[in-house]
Amino acid sequence: MWPPVTRALIIATVGVFLLQMAGADSLPMNFALWPLGPMFEPWQLFSYAFLHANIAHVLFNMWGLYLFGADLERLWGAWRFAAYFLICVLSAGIAQLALTALTGQSYPTIGASGGVFGLLLAFAIYFPTRTIVPLFPPIPMPAWLFALIYGGLELVLGVSGTQAGVAHFAHLGGMLGGLVVIYGLWGRRLRFR
Repeated sequence: MWPPVTRALIIATVGVFLLQMAGADSLPMNFALWPLGPMFEPWQLFSYAFLHANIAHVLFNMWGLYLFGADLERLWGAWRFAAYFLICVLSAGIAQLALTALTGQSYPTIGASGGVFGLLLAFAIYFPTRTIVPLFPPIPMPAWLFALIYGGLELVLGVSGTQAGVAHFAHLGGMLGGLVVIYGLWGRRLRFR
């Protein structure tokens, strides 16, 4: 059984994606995260996470949401899990707004990746020795190492400007928001092994 919030987020996101594919052109115009300016609306700090560019984008994000979110929701409960995910989405959106303000970029941001990166971080903290086998390369590794490599890769790609059109700093913003929640708000102590 999928936990209820994880299931609801996946169903809602896939439903919105199907509406997008059916030609609901107003969805990105009104609900994508636009840079600060005339197109920006406050609700976009959450609504952008339910929009996706293509089938691969939505499938990878929903797979990550299920893979990391289901165990975290079972561990934390529905309310804490929902709050954590939304805070990660919010912090990812704020990071993206800061980046677009600094660089003058004018394109909108869509996708749940920032929230999923926050889930990846939490999964690595709470289940550090759980084995993950990424698709590329298919090498088994502990969750803590996978999160460290993936976060480091996002930082390198973001700083170098590689993969234009991918919101690398939003992904890192989702991880940072998760770190603040877990170690700041929830008071989990940092432990090094």
